Amino acid sequence: MYLPAIMAFVHHLAAFTLVSALAVEVAMFKPPLSILQARRIQRADMVFGMAATVLLVVGLLRAVYFEKGAGYYFGNAFFLTKLSAFVAAGVISIYPTVLFLSWSKALREGGTPEMSVSQIRRARMCLMLELTAIVVILFCAPLMARGSPWLGP
Repeated sequence: MYLPAIMAFVHHLAAFTLVSALAVEVAMFKPPLSILQARRIQRADMVFGMAATVLLVVGLLRAVYFEKGAGYYFGNAFFLTKLSAFVAAGVISIYPTVLFLSWSKALREGGTPEMSVSQIRRARMCLMLELTAIVVILFCAPLMARGSPWLGP
């Protein structure tokens, strides 16, 4: 009886955590970085990854077992758009994550991360694209939940 509500809570908690972690990354990524900034960005990115994993797993469990069923969701264009935007954000997030992880050696040695101008631009662009994907997801979520007379159940 309460399991669907608990799953919804965990799903929403993971979503808000993911958005918060990404906001921290965007706010803190202002090169040149201090050691403290770089470590905080790395931690925020780790939280982002964990939240994304929980969000995906719990979201799929909700879609298949706890809500309207897989047929409803996988036949709904807004759900498919939302899922595609989520996957796109995940793929886009690979570049910043690899960049942030590459700082570990310098940070262990007490140094600050070094990045080229192109690395900074590319990472910033990826972060902005991730935020854009979140806007798409937020747009699609209520439309998906209510169905659409022209795009699915």
